[in-house]
Amino acid sequence: MVPAMMPSQTLGQTPPKERHPAIPAAINPLEKAKVDLEHAAHDFGGHRAEALKAVDYPIKQVREALEYDRK
Repeated sequence: MVPAMMPSQTLGQTPPKERHPAIPAAINPLEKAKVDLEHAAHDFGGHRAEALKAVDYPIKQVREALEYDRK
């Protein structure tokens, strides 16, 4: 499968660097935190469930920021 090329990219050129590398880099630790919370030993009096809900919001926002930047 051939990777998609950017509109200004021609064969033989490397794709342009991410303009905001810190934004996509922020997703991985957030998703790891979510997995860690999902696999925690117990619920911690409901706080684990609240933390899971709370971590979903920044993940969603970072993904939306990336989509917005691609427009």
